[in-house]
Amino acid sequence: MSRNATRATADDDNDRFRRAHQERARIETPDGPVEIDLSESPLRWLASRRDAAGRPFLSAAEVDAGERFRRDFTQAGLSPRLGAQWAAPVARGGAEASLDYSDIVVAARRRLARASDAVGPDFASLLLDICGFLKGLEQAERERQWPARTAKIVLKLALGALARAYGLDEAAQGPAQSRGIRAWSAAATGDPPPR
Repeated sequence: MSRNATRATADDDNDRFRRAHQERARIETPDGPVEIDLSESPLRWLASRRDAAGRPFLSAAEVDAGERFRRDFTQAGLSPRLGAQWAAPVARGGAEASLDYSDIVVAARRRLARASDAVGPDFASLLLDICGFLKGLEQAERERQWPARTAKIVLKLALGALARAYGLDEAAQGPAQSRGIRAWSAAATGDPPPR
């Protein structure tokens, strides 16, 4: 077996091992589909931790909000590139394909801007570092000159604000929160009747 064939076999084995031990997700981006490892996120690590009472430190809504923020960050094309991009930035063809690249990027950037505005600049900065750039909590604390374990608490507050901005909640709200049905007919809503 040649040296290149041995290296290719070893790379395939390493790739199979890596994939078997990761939680993979596929995200559509303007540059094409991207696979991400959900377990590499500091958010996922923090979500696996428990508080003193044994409850998860982050609620499901907070984790979902952080992952949605990360997906929008990736789709907006804001992830840093570590090397040259050799793929041609040309649409795949067809009438609707020319809208793919810019529409996905613009929509993702608008969602990020709305989310950042909703949580405020201080929370948005931390969310970008942790959920977007995947910085660790310790690194975020060092950069901000915060005391140890402060980023964990501030991130929980930021994710709670982000979940509220996205309309995510732990449980569905039933009739107690409903304002009731106001009208069934077009006449009651002020719209003209259908013909």
